[in-house]
Amino acid sequence: MSDVSAQTKIHSNPKRWWALIAVMLAFTPVVIDMTVLHVAIPTLTQALGATSTQMLWIIDIYPLLMAGFLVPMGTLADRIGHRKLLLAGLVIFGIASTLAAFAPTAPVLIAARVLLALGGAMIVPCVLGIIRRNFEDDKERAIALGLWGTVGAAGAAVGPLVGGVLLEHFWWGSVFLINVPVMLVVAPACALLLSRQEATMPGHWAIGQALVLIVGMISVVYAIKAGFAGQHPLAIITMIAIFGLTMLVLFARQQLNSPDPMLDLSLFSHPAIMAGIIMALVATGALAGVELTLAQELQYVIGMTPLEAGIFMIPIMVASAFGGPLAAVLSNRFGLRLVASFTMLIGGAMLAVLGAADFHDPGLLVPTALALAGLALSIGLTASSIAIMGAVPAEKGGAAGSLEGTGYELGSGLGITIFGVAMSSVYGRALLAPQGIAAEPMAQASRSIGDTFLVASTLGEEQGAALIEAGKLAFTQAHFTLLSAAAITMGLLAALVFVLLAQYRPTSASAH
Repeated sequence: MSDVSAQTKIHSNPKRWWALIAVMLAFTPVVIDMTVLHVAIPTLTQALGATSTQMLWIIDIYPLLMAGFLVPMGTLADRIGHRKLLLAGLVIFGIASTLAAFAPTAPVLIAARVLLALGGAMIVPCVLGIIRRNFEDDKERAIALGLWGTVGAAGAAVGPLVGGVLLEHFWWGSVFLINVPVMLVVAPACALLLSRQEATMPGHWAIGQALVLIVGMISVVYAIKAGFAGQHPLAIITMIAIFGLTMLVLFARQQLNSPDPMLDLSLFSHPAIMAGIIMALVATGALAGVELTLAQELQYVIGMTPLEAGIFMIPIMVASAFGGPLAAVLSNRFGLRLVASFTMLIGGAMLAVLGAADFHDPGLLVPTALALAGLALSIGLTASSIAIMGAVPAEKGGAAGSLEGTGYELGSGLGITIFGVAMSSVYGRALLAPQGIAAEPMAQASRSIGDTFLVASTLGEEQGAALIEAGKLAFTQAHFTLLSAAAITMGLLAALVFVLLAQYRPTSASAH
């Protein structure tokens, strides 16, 4: 069967909407796992005795490794079929979730998160590729991507609430174990609802090229992470970065010289794809970092339980659920360029409001700002999907989807890293030592607010209370600094997207 006839058959098949439901179900636990740990930080720190560095690795090893795996998995999906790789990814994700749930130590949990990243990387590009292959019509595809965007944005937003509810009633491992029954339902549903007949790209999957790309991506990302964290001397970080960049240059040369490249580098020549990737990278980074910051602010400073913190962030979840479908409607009516840039601008403005707000007395201002930020970023991220998937033909849907997914995961991982390290730096400078506390415990307390609480528990009642109060004041100052910086970044992103999407035309529209 030719690619054209296969695509025509898929397009006329009414089951494509059932297929959409199936892949949205498959995507849900993957995206929830990106944020479900945000409210679990205090609990995990105490239960596993994890250091602040280990906690950062537990949280962001998942998105950072996914960033390295996504492009190879996306191109593999285009070669062997999205259904096969999706089902394999669901099985691996379920197994990894079980291992993570019963991890006895922080290093074991980090290893389980590595396996989760592999499973997630097999799922994400397949989801986007299946949507691209099943929906050839521009307006239908915008609606389908809007619904998918709802799952992505709302899933990430609802993660803290899910984590809060589970931690209220069960042990910390339940935030992972909940994935297992979901996978037992989703995997059979995908097996039944997704068509076995798929148009695939010819050629073999070059595992050597895949390994070069994975090593290069992970090395560069680790160098960035370690550089921000100050974990190693500058000379070592520089060597790791140079090695990673060398691997990426080697990969690019392989792609340009290979008759059967793993990744079509011409995809980067599309301004719409570049705009979509940059939007995914910056917006998800800001959103992940802000959610992590808010989760700690609400628990450590305000004194909420994980469940109360999750409930407090409900406005983001509810608004995000409307963002995906609304993005499709607005983009079809007003054009992608205006919608994408304007929503990024609104998102940035709301982050500035949240940075300056008093969370002790939120009133209507904070819930409104949370809702508008969730709505704007959800619309903007769905718009990035519409831009990317509309700029490529269907047979390159997996590769394009993996590039977008890389932007999401890399943005999320780097956002958590940059926010975490910046928070530690600003917090350490803002923390004032109460009278009578020695330099050594203060040095430990200044690493993070979690360390402050741990140190306070070893002091006398009066000194401990004074240290915690100083920590709360320092964290509030750091919160303002970080959210203000994120707001400025989002404003710059809005201007860049407006320029890059100036000549945007969907591939299928240009072909008519």
